[in-house]
Amino acid sequence: MPETQTKAPSFESRIPEGDNRQRQVCSDCGFIAYENPKVVVGAVVTLGARILLCRRAINPRAGFWTLPAGYMELGETAEAGAMREAWEEARAKIAIDRLLGAYTIPRLSQVQLIYRARLIDPAISAGPESLAVGLFDWAEIPWDELAFPSVRWALGHFDQVRGLDEFAAFSNPADETGNLLTGDH
Repeated sequence: MPETQTKAPSFESRIPEGDNRQRQVCSDCGFIAYENPKVVVGAVVTLGARILLCRRAINPRAGFWTLPAGYMELGETAEAGAMREAWEEARAKIAIDRLLGAYTIPRLSQVQLIYRARLIDPAISAGPESLAVGLFDWAEIPWDELAFPSVRWALGHFDQVRGLDEFAAFSNPADETGNLLTGDH
């Protein structure tokens, strides 16, 4: 019986019919390999007046402080992803309150959904992607050591709605598109 050999797909860069952007298209079958933005999910997590931060053990920005956040996985909700990231990075069990902000970082093709949440168990510890974790009073936040501009945005927006039950989710600050910023997730 002869062996069946499969031919590797041959992709070419072109604008598919009915589209307006260059895409990678299989020249044999017409399959379009779309590349879409990544979704980052995370939370500003509090215990009383203190805020949970994680010192990154991985690049980019290893050694700097961030919110517990990371890429969404296939098949999970954004809220479940934010809860998973808090567990993975800080062994934190959290309860999501509401969406705090939706930030776009076009330079990195990212959309970041950051929630407001509270810690439901005070026992936290560094997960595999964190060197350390800590609960910080507002005045103790290491502002000069924050890993990403979006962390600063989320903390600032959190401070604006601290104690409010109802508010509209924030987006990028008016003067910040994310395109000229460095070091985002």
